[in-house]
Amino acid sequence: MDVDAYVAAHRHQWERLETLNGRRRLSGAESDEILDLYQRVSTHLSRLRSSAPDPSLVAHLSVLLARARTRTVGSRTSSWRDVSAFFTATFPAMLYRSRWWWLGTMAVNLGAAYVMTWWFLRNPAVESTLLTPEEVDQLVNSDFAGYYSEHAATSFAASVWTNNALVAALCIAFGVLGFPVLSVLYSNILNLAIIASIMIRHGRADVFFGLILPHGMLELTAVFVAAGVGLRVFWAWIEPGNRSRPQAVAVAFRSSVVVALGLVVVLLVSGAIEAFVTPSPLPTWARVGVGALAEVVFFAYVFVVGRRAALAGVTGDLSEAERGDDLPTTSTPA
Repeated sequence: MDVDAYVAAHRHQWERLETLNGRRRLSGAESDEILDLYQRVSTHLSRLRSSAPDPSLVAHLSVLLARARTRTVGSRTSSWRDVSAFFTATFPAMLYRSRWWWLGTMAVNLGAAYVMTWWFLRNPAVESTLLTPEEVDQLVNSDFAGYYSEHAATSFAASVWTNNALVAALCIAFGVLGFPVLSVLYSNILNLAIIASIMIRHGRADVFFGLILPHGMLELTAVFVAAGVGLRVFWAWIEPGNRSRPQAVAVAFRSSVVVALGLVVVLLVSGAIEAFVTPSPLPTWARVGVGALAEVVFFAYVFVVGRRAALAGVTGDLSEAERGDDLPTTSTPA
């Protein structure tokens, strides 16, 4: 291919597409024109890549097409309808579709927490290797309960929310590596088991469960959900199925991002419970009841709303327009 001749023949179309890209508003005719030019320039780029891959020219046309794509299919603004669709269909459908991953993660971790706590209770000597008697006394009689009321409720809620959101984000972001997710889970469960065994051994089981359950049920569930979908991304890398490994990981990761966004709200709720309900003067049964209600609502959200959305075909993945083309699009002749 004579690149100079090809450029000369089609430069006017590229320049016109660049002009349309730069306009703030497009008329109906210009919108049709930019779509037509997008297809034509896509064909030009494909031919140049296969026949005469000039790096600077390919880069220029790629940027030109990216801007045109944004103008045509990527400039959709968010609306309350989009937000509503996310929380009534996309997010719950993804939770339901990945349910066996996070339910399995939950079962294994709760089982591990029980076994660890039992082992620490059967081996009290371990306690002395972790904390001094003075530190144990301070934890049991003041620090554990005081933790939930030593800061203003609003700032405490923000701090808890940020910390838990970070843990969930790490589980999802590093899910493809597998081990970091297991490390985060192990650290959380080990810490929980150590504190539980100390409180139970010193006769403060009522204080421990009365303070940990109101927010802990929903909070731990959110962490298990994040870890479960993170491990799902790892498994897509191990066993991609009929897709190529990059495609399988991309699909799983895009869906996990949906979960990450939704968990921001779930963790906000658990953070609010931890800041305003856990340290409140309500009786223990009432505080635990609030936490249990939040957990029941979450599971109903997954298995009623999420199941309905999943059966309707909602996948939790990006739409075809949002994720782009996997193969070259069919274009009109140049």
